[in-house]
This record gives sequence, C-alpha cells and structure tokens, in this order.
Amino acid sequence: MDLTDLTVLYRGPLASCDYDCPYCPFAKRRDSTAQLRADRAALERFVAWARGPHGHRLSVLFTPWGEGLTRSWYRRALVELSHEPHIGRVAVQTNLSCRTDWLARAEADTVALWCTYHPGQTPYERFLGRTHRLSDLGIRFSVGVVGLPGHLDHARRLRADLPSHVYLWINAAEGHTYTDEQAAEWTALDPLFPYSRHPHRSAGLPCRTGRSVISVDGEGTVRRCHFVRTELGNLYDGSYRSALAPRPCPLTACDCHIGYVHLETLPLYDVFAGGVLERVPHAGALPHRPLLPLLPTATG
Repeated sequence: MDLTDLTVLYRGPLASCDYDCPYCPFAKRRDSTAQLRADRAALERFVAWARGPHGHRLSVLFTPWGEGLTRSWYRRALVELSHEPHIGRVAVQTNLSCRTDWLARAEADTVALWCTYHPGQTPYERFLGRTHRLSDLGIRFSVGVVGLPGHLDHARRLRADLPSHVYLWINAAEGHTYTDEQAAEWTALDPLFPYSRHPHRSAGLPCRTGRSVISVDGEGTVRRCHFVRTELGNLYDGSYRSALAPRPCPLTACDCHIGYVHLETLPLYDVFAGGVLERVPHAGALPHRPLLPLLPTATG
C-alpha cells in the first residue's frame, strides 16, 4: 500500500510547567493527578494510533502547553515512535529541564528536540551541559531564546558556547516591536530572525495545513493547525481523511513559527529541509549576512 505523507502537531491537555517565565500564561501551573492521568491516557491513545496501521508516512511534533519531558509518558512516546519505520521524525518542544540520558534508547536519526532557553529559570551551565550531551548522543536539536531586551546578552553568550553546528533561533517577543537597530542585533545571532520580527500576512494564501499538516488534540479532534478552530474530523474514527485538501488560510496573519513555517508563500520548507519540525535548517541554508531589509511578506 502506498503511504501518504502527513505531519501531525499533537497537543494534549497537559498544561503544567516547572518554570515561571513572566511571558507565559502556563508558568508554574500545576495539573491535578486526574488531569495528569487524562493527559497520559490521551497521549498513549495517540501513540497507539501513530504506530499504525493508518496509511501514512508520519512526522510528529509534540507541542504541549506545559513541559512534557518531565513526564515519563512523553519520554517513552518519543523513544517508541522513533523506532517505527514509517515515522520519519518525532520531535518535541521542551525547556530541556529534564535529564537527557533516556535519549540513548531512541533512534537518533528520527528523534529531535526543539529546545528553549529561559534565562533566570535554570542555571546556565546546566542547560549548556545538556545541549552538549545531546550532541554527544547524536540527537538533532535546535536552541532558541525569546527576543526580549534583557535576553540579548544571554543569547550572545549561548551562541558563543553552543556547538558550532547548532542553530540558535530567536523568537520575536509577543507584543514587542523592534527598531531596525534592535532587529539587526538579533539578526546577527539568528539570520532568520526577520521571519519572526513581524506577523506574516496569510489571509487567502495557500498553506500546507489541512492538507499534509494537521493539528490533533487529546480527544483526537483534527484541525488544520493550532490557530484555526474549525474541526476537520476525528483522528480515531478516520473522519479526518476526507477533509484533507488544499485550502487557503482563513486568518488575517500568522505570527507563530509552527504556523507560518507551513505557508507555501514562504521558502521555509527549503530552508529547513529535513528539519522543519525541530527547526533545524539544512546545511548551508543560513546566509552569511543578515536577512535585511525585511522580507516583503511581513506586515509592518
């Protein structure tokens, strides 16, 4: 049977985190025992589906509201799915607060981490040490920082200390505007920062979401992405299948990387070829000079 390519962004009910970042609404939030059990059951159901049969070549990105890797069931899910031959990539967004030795049991060519460094939330040397351990294990990963003014020196230090092959991304802070001078400072660290600086116009534009990319919640409800609430069916009864089709974006703008990376009007599938989910550009993709002036697709 011919398999179709499908990327799944999974976000279950987990909403607890061990950090208290002031820019995050889920900081230091605690899930009850019942909520954790429900999240575990939902994730295990999804993993059982992902292991097949379903007729897809899968790529999976876990995007929990909280921190997933402090929970054993997320670590186990990544290890198990990494060994499935029909899964090309399984990745997770994480603050890297957990130990990394468990990744030695995963298939290094398949598993990947999208790591965010939060200054003031964890000792710098501990975070840096874990990135070097990931490199030692041969795990694909990127590291990033929210582009707040107080984070600039931290990001510069991180860039200097990270393994040279590791991409350091910078996310424009929500609600924050940047002068050209400020943007140039961030772009010197992340040549792709101009893609993040402004929301991208997306209304009516073609996007891979809803066709080859879907969002799935803990109940199995399928949507085109995390940001469009229209339901396309359910993963577990197969009703999503008939809804997979090209469709333009219904929103005015898209301002999150896990959304706009899938816009067909942007070249990011070429930039991140082989590393779209974990935000790892392919070798040679990064320009040697900052991407200024701003891209014409950005709103101003």
